[in-house]
Amino acid sequence: MGHVDDHETVQLGFAALLSQCPDISLEASVSSVRELSSVADRLDLVVLDVRLSDGSTVENNVAWLREQGINVLVFTAADNAGEVRAASRAGVLGIMRKSESRGVIVDAVRQAALGNPVVTTDWAAALDSDPELAAAGLSPKEQEVLAHYASGDKSIAVAHRAGLSSSTVAEYVRRIRHKYAMVGRPAHTKVDLYKRAVEDGILPPPNS
Repeated sequence: MGHVDDHETVQLGFAALLSQCPDISLEASVSSVRELSSVADRLDLVVLDVRLSDGSTVENNVAWLREQGINVLVFTAADNAGEVRAASRAGVLGIMRKSESRGVIVDAVRQAALGNPVVTTDWAAALDSDPELAAAGLSPKEQEVLAHYASGDKSIAVAHRAGLSSSTVAEYVRRIRHKYAMVGRPAHTKVDLYKRAVEDGILPPPNS
C-alpha cells in the first residue's frame, strides 16, 4: 500500500502506526499522488489525505488512482462535510479521521486493503446531508443484473438472461453492493438488494 500526505510528521506517524503490523506493507509514503507513478503497479491501496498543498483536488487524485486500479481510503483531519462528499463521489472505499484510535485506523486499512468499504459514522452523516448521493448511480447493465438477481434468480440464470458469464455476474453484484455502500445504503444480503431495487424503481414493490 501507499500513503499520500504533505506533512512529514504525519507520514512518520502513519509509518510508525503500521510498523507493528506485519501483514501490512507500506511501499511508499509521499507528498503528492503523482509521486506514486513509479510504484503504482505494486499498490492495491492508497491512504490519501483529502487536502494536499500541491493544488490538486481529491476528485482528481482519486480518479488517477482508480485509473491505475488502486483502491483509496481517505485519511483526513478536516471536519468538512463538503470534502467528505467530494471524496465519496470520487469512489473511495471510506473516509477515516486522523483522530481515530490506532486500532480503528489499522482495522480500516486492513478492510480497505481487502477491497471492502469502510463506512464510519462521520461519513454516513455527511452522506445523509447530501440528497445528491441518494442515488447509487448504477449503469443500465448493473440495473439489469440487479433486477434479475434481486428477484431471486441464481447467478447462472442471471448470466443467461443478461448475456454474461457467471463470473462477470458475480463481479457486477460486487460492484452494485459497493456502489450502494458508498452512498450510505448498504446491501449486504440479497434481501437488502431487493429493497434497494424497489426503492430505486428497478423492481416493482410487492403486490403492485
